[in-house]
Amino acid sequence: MVSRFEHPAGGYKKIFETVEETGEPLPATVTGRIPSFLRGSLLRLGPGLFEAGDQPFLHLFDGQALMHKFDFGNGQVSYMRKFVKTDAYVRAMTEKRVVITEFGTIAYPDPCKNIFSRFFSYFKGVEVTDNCLVNVYPIGEDFYAVTETNYITKVDTETLDTLKKVDLMKIVNINGVTAHPHIEKDGTVYNIGNCMGKGASLAYNIVKIPPTQKDKSDPINKCSVVVQFPSAERFKPSYVHSFGMTENYFVFVETPIKINLLKFLGAWSIRGTQYMDCFESDDMKGTWIHIAKKNPGEYVDIKFRTSSMGLFHHINCYEDQGHIVFDLCTWKGPEFVYDFLWLANLRDNWEEVKKNAVRAPHPEVKRFVIPLDIYKEHQGTNLVTLPYTTATAVMRADGTIWLEPEVIFSAPYQAFEFPQINYKMCNGRNYTYAYALGLNHFVPDRIVKLNVKTKETWVWQEPDSYPSEPLFVQTPDSTDEDDGVLLSIVVAPANVRATYMIILNAKDLSEIARAEVDIITPVTFHGMYKP
Repeated sequence: MVSRFEHPAGGYKKIFETVEETGEPLPATVTGRIPSFLRGSLLRLGPGLFEAGDQPFLHLFDGQALMHKFDFGNGQVSYMRKFVKTDAYVRAMTEKRVVITEFGTIAYPDPCKNIFSRFFSYFKGVEVTDNCLVNVYPIGEDFYAVTETNYITKVDTETLDTLKKVDLMKIVNINGVTAHPHIEKDGTVYNIGNCMGKGASLAYNIVKIPPTQKDKSDPINKCSVVVQFPSAERFKPSYVHSFGMTENYFVFVETPIKINLLKFLGAWSIRGTQYMDCFESDDMKGTWIHIAKKNPGEYVDIKFRTSSMGLFHHINCYEDQGHIVFDLCTWKGPEFVYDFLWLANLRDNWEEVKKNAVRAPHPEVKRFVIPLDIYKEHQGTNLVTLPYTTATAVMRADGTIWLEPEVIFSAPYQAFEFPQINYKMCNGRNYTYAYALGLNHFVPDRIVKLNVKTKETWVWQEPDSYPSEPLFVQTPDSTDEDDGVLLSIVVAPANVRATYMIILNAKDLSEIARAEVDIITPVTFHGMYKP
């Protein structure tokens, strides 16, 4: 699974540069044969504008949202892209400066205002960004581009036009939600975010949006809280990027990467602070793991703990013989991974990129197991009885259950990230295969398949080529878990046609086809295949 290539030419820098919209769809040059069952769209989101006027955006998660689409039909492929016309984007383009504070870039008062106007603007508070550059997913019959704040943006997936901005805080008790919901087969959407809980303390709510309504009303307006998780610290909620869901349970991992609420509120009242300044990490606090019953929603008040780790993506989560098994893409170390994703670092020369990554937390894929049948007399013994894992769970004298994981993959500076599975067949169920983007010192340079049972791996990689998260599309009516294809946007700056959408056989990562366009595309984070 380890990368076979170095990148001294620095071609990866191209994926962090501003691009323009395409306007009309561009026909792609197809090599190979497009599978006949691909008759939809690959939708992707990421940053596409890395400066506003002469002001640069500083962090990877600051660039303004650009939506990409590869359309499939009759063996042909086309590509188009448009910026999502959020308030953050429109105002930045209009005023030619950063107007709304982003993740790592501060918005300062308009320099054209007089000194009195500038003074009072310091105390109006920082607006929460609606820059929805992280993911896109369906709600009912509509599609929304999202980030991790309270704002989601409705988009037209045919034209990529921006339709409507929605403030979830006006609908349900939530301060923001993740960009990684779970969606059931009937279209029900579950998500998690922090909120104000009991006793004026922070907590985390699981919220539910029902599927398409018979009366054609907007299901978002029927969003409700399913269950609430407590926070380990009253005014310091953990950063939450994703969560796990089985058939009957939710799993929430509360890491020691905290948002300092006092600093955060300071960012609202005094300019000069961006969101990255509000994060702090205490490696001594460890990680809390919470579970709750799904239907009806009920918090399970048992304290599960493990060592400190950073976490962004859950791979999968399922129940087996009285246990909950969940696999995570973890980062081991006291630092916050986002501290290593400043654009200046990512655009640096290859040797400097490697030096920066050496200081970062160590990436590992880990399997944890939670026993559901727990009795006090089991203190000091391993409560995990599954024969296929070395993960353990031991009750301590204070009643907490200490979890030790099984490491499924680990290699220095080589991350298995942006994971995907055969979601339709396997989400919340026992599974075998995961697919991911391979990060080489934070540079995305390969696509990886992992057998989570045997730890066998497969790799697709080409020199000076930079793929995106691989999305799995199942072959219709197939019964094998890995019978399908992987779709990924690859940037190869030295090629005549510098961007292509590659189609890989999910069984062995062999190439089936590619669709090339004579254009550079910047980095994308997440997306979906829309049939």
